[in-house]
Amino acid sequence: MRLSLPLFAVLLGMTACSAPYEADPVSVYQWEERQNEIMRQGAEKQRLCQTLDKDSARYKRECAGVRS
Repeated sequence: MRLSLPLFAVLLGMTACSAPYEADPVSVYQWEERQNEIMRQGAEKQRLCQTLDKDSARYKRECAGVRS
């Protein structure tokens, strides 16, 4: 019992810190879909940044590095 509790705590800590696994695309179609999603997200963020007030805290927080 004495050994199992620290071992359990270590295992719990290791699993809590691990990032979720996301497999790389394997087919051409999957790569294209991934790139299209990245482009869609970028365009959506750019549209959002164009509508926000440039002096607001939200603009400074969310639109850093976005070209208008």
